[in-house]
Amino acid sequence: MTTLDFDFLFRKTPRNLQKLKAVAKSLNAVVFRPYYPASELFRVVRDDGSLQLDFMPRIHGVKSLASLRSRALRMDLGGCILLVAGLADIVKSKRAAGRPQDRAVLDVLERTLLEKKKNQKG
Repeated sequence: MTTLDFDFLFRKTPRNLQKLKAVAKSLNAVVFRPYYPASELFRVVRDDGSLQLDFMPRIHGVKSLASLRSRALRMDLGGCILLVAGLADIVKSKRAAGRPQDRAVLDVLERTLLEKKKNQKG
């Protein structure tokens, strides 16, 4: 399943917020707090609408950044290592969030996870 944005879990510290602003500036984008104060979401958006990055200090169904990190997949992206949440954690988070857009993709994600587990066994 693809969407138009990228979601990041991060530690909300003063230094990381400075880094977030620097990232936005380097991308010619701005940082929004679209759901303030109801959410701690920080959204980085480029004016032309071609880029949306969501930064959250917590997500539904995940107890801590450390626990998520311990199960994350390590992906090499142009020489930089990016930690990517595993499909099981993504399913758990979407199930816990329970929003209509999350429920809409759960069936496909759960079937994909089941198929992946079958392939690992066989």
